[in-house]
Amino acid sequence: MKYRSLAGIAALVLAGVFAAPFAAAQNIAIVNGKAVPKARADAFLAMVTKQAESAGQQLPPDVDKKIRDKLVQDEIFLQEAERRGLAASPDYKTQLELARTNILIQALFADYEKKNPVTDAEIQQTYDDVKKQSSGTEYRARHILVESEDQAKQLIAQIKGGAKFEDVAKKNSKDPGSGENGGDLDFAAPNAYVPEFSQAMVKLKKGEMTETPVKTQFGWHIIRLEDTREAQFPALDDVKPQIKQRLTQQKLAAFREQLKKNAKTDYKLPE
Repeated sequence: MKYRSLAGIAALVLAGVFAAPFAAAQNIAIVNGKAVPKARADAFLAMVTKQAESAGQQLPPDVDKKIRDKLVQDEIFLQEAERRGLAASPDYKTQLELARTNILIQALFADYEKKNPVTDAEIQQTYDDVKKQSSGTEYRARHILVESEDQAKQLIAQIKGGAKFEDVAKKNSKDPGSGENGGDLDFAAPNAYVPEFSQAMVKLKKGEMTETPVKTQFGWHIIRLEDTREAQFPALDDVKPQIKQRLTQQKLAAFREQLKKNAKTDYKLPE
């Protein structure tokens, strides 16, 4: 009997020695006797990683420790809130229901996105359509924008008299975007500008300047055409992530509209 008892005690001690590290490995901490499971930290890390990837951001190198710190502190605060009976308060129950609603709605859209992914064929078709619409000629122009027609005429006279267009633009143009660059607008399609501007620009030959000021809603312009080229378009691989994101948003928007359309309600939802 004595031998068996000692053997039993030894077995229990050994079991405890090996079980304790195993149990500790399953938790990141014990707070007032309650475990904070490692699985909770893993799930939190997976969530923030997904959010960071969606936003194109990098997680900090010490993200694991930050998550553990947060979860342990949360457990401390949670236990105190429960000790004070706040879980039974009406305000808590209302907020809990709102949180439940938001989480379920997010889960609905995530489930739809997972089951209705954007295909490579859809991305290719969108790329081809946009590329087709963007074909044509791009114009590189400079301009000087001023308040009055008289001032524009005076500046045209200065340029014709030998003043450099770029210097006149830097000194006089009220367009903050191009003025500092000598009026340079870089290459762009004509439809990137207001009609009055583009109509005057496309009539110019390379190196030519408008003889008279061009009036638009922004003021009076002096325009000089620097160069033209065939429209440039990025390679599919360079814009594929953006196209995929846009198509995903369009699919989700259509899904939401279909749900609203099918719902029977006496409430008038906004269009």
